Amino acid sequence: MPSIPHTFNDVNSDWLSEVLKSEVNSFTSERIGEGIGLMGDIYRVSLEYGSDADDKPSSVVVKLPSSFEENRQQGVALGMFEAEVRFYDELGGRTGTGLPEIHLATIKSGTAEFVIVMEDLCELTMVDQASGMSYEQGLAAVKVLAKIHAAWWGKVQTEELEWIPSMVGPRIEYVDQVLPEIYPVFAQTFESGLPEGGAELTQLFSQSYLKLNKGLAERAPWTLAHQDYRVENMLFGNPLKDEVTVIDWQGIGRGPGAYDLAYLIGGSMDTELRRTHEKDLVSAYHTQLLYEGVSDYSADSAWDDYGFAHLLGGLATSIFAGGTLDLSNERGKELISMMSNRHVTAALDHGGINRIPQ
Repeated sequence: MPSIPHTFNDVNSDWLSEVLKSEVNSFTSERIGEGIGLMGDIYRVSLEYGSDADDKPSSVVVKLPSSFEENRQQGVALGMFEAEVRFYDELGGRTGTGLPEIHLATIKSGTAEFVIVMEDLCELTMVDQASGMSYEQGLAAVKVLAKIHAAWWGKVQTEELEWIPSMVGPRIEYVDQVLPEIYPVFAQTFESGLPEGGAELTQLFSQSYLKLNKGLAERAPWTLAHQDYRVENMLFGNPLKDEVTVIDWQGIGRGPGAYDLAYLIGGSMDTELRRTHEKDLVSAYHTQLLYEGVSDYSADSAWDDYGFAHLLGGLATSIFAGGTLDLSNERGKELISMMSNRHVTAALDHGGINRIPQ
């Protein structure tokens, strides 16, 4: 097994040769996704081989833990680094949708020491989350999401998969305890950009996260949830053919699929476009579930769970990231501000404060 680089400065031709099982003479690199991969530092590496490397990739993507120590600590505390490595090693082939080819995924258990070397999909289309995805891209993304969820529908509450955090387990309990403490930090930076009623909603939400997760988990079927299913964690081929490759599986969990659905539509689509098309998108998700063999979930339940789930992932991610992570670059701040505004607006549109248990 190749060693784990401490930082990208430790990546050299010999190490790449060992990973790719072919002599790498030289390489060039560029950092990508700054302000996006908040838990990781991500690099595109272009390769020059010695000889006879026709079947080897001309470039790869190398993912290492964040350079910021606080972000690394959060990744360890939440089990995110280990979850992504184990997902690629153990579950990826059973997930039923497009994933990048993985050349190496390894971690020193219980630490932030990990590395993932994966296929470079630069020829596919990446969408800036601030601009938002189109309706056609959203339609492809919800269909692929339904395929992922259908592959694991009703199959995740097993001893074999107990290593995956549940959406009512210790990781959620930890976030529930932290949110009230960090909310003032989030509010100081981002509250002024929220829509009317948003400050009241987020403050109440920060004191009710575990209750809300339990509320959804008790009424909706469980599956494997990506839990960061947003447009910057996917790459598009032809959206009319549902060609979507999903990346960044470090936040996986076991719980209701509506979490991912609301997180995607609420945060990765312009608000007015979301309002215009969300019923069609939720219907397409449900129709795809039926096509994949899911028979115990009604269209009405899918719509109601989707509305309730706007009170979960998007709000928690916005407050947690805005209140704890090192967002020293402007791209990171813009992303959190945009996500907060969209997710809060969507939650208000779907009942908002009235859904939060008093």
